[in-house]
Amino acid sequence: MVDLVAADFPRRELFPAGRLDKTSTGFVLLTDDGALAHDILSPAHHVEKQYVVTLDTPLTDAMRRGFAAGVTLTDGETMAPAGVEPLTGDGLTVQVTLRQGVYHQIKRMFGVFDAGVNALHRESIGGVALDPALAPGQWRELTAEEVERLQNVK
Repeated sequence: MVDLVAADFPRRELFPAGRLDKTSTGFVLLTDDGALAHDILSPAHHVEKQYVVTLDTPLTDAMRRGFAAGVTLTDGETMAPAGVEPLTGDGLTVQVTLRQGVYHQIKRMFGVFDAGVNALHRESIGGVALDPALAPGQWRELTAEEVERLQNVK
């Protein structure tokens, strides 16, 4: 990821404020501001991250209730409550809103309900949305307003 912008910022030590696994796509925030990254990633700040998720089975009421209550994963770890809403009539494409970040969290949460994730795309972090004009692999700097919005997530 950082390689995409390294030539444009040769003296800055950029790092991702959050990660996506190799099968996921979408918004990745690169920064050299450790305090900002901490605020975005810290579970204490409950920063919203929104995803569009394509499932291999339709969303059910049990899934919605489970996400709202906080899914207990198969290893016994209980996730913070999360939102999940259908985006398509067939319930196969949903929007998930997290305020926590745990390794493969969305995939593991749906797995509790025997649902597989076919695609996962991060749409926003802290109210800052992925720029729809950007193609995969493209980037842009945040606007002053977007930086301010992220700085006020506490």
